[in-house]
Amino acid sequence: MKYLVPGIAALALSGCFGEVDKIYTVDELMADQALLAKITGKCRNNPGALRQTPNCQNAEAADWKLRLERMNRALGG
Repeated sequence: MKYLVPGIAALALSGCFGEVDKIYTVDELMADQALLAKITGKCRNNPGALRQTPNCQNAEAADWKLRLERMNRALGG
């Protein structure tokens, strides 16, 4: 019984906070081109607020790695 009130309070408060965006790794973004394009588009539309966020930095790194891979393949490597 003594845990009932704190439990209810914890459940009630958990609904008060907004959902946090998942932070994607570089490998996850490289594997999902659509997700990479979506995140890159958001970051380019608002670079002042989003440039330093983990998802934007990871998307930039993933984009760079994919470009290097494509250049390597195009050069026959």
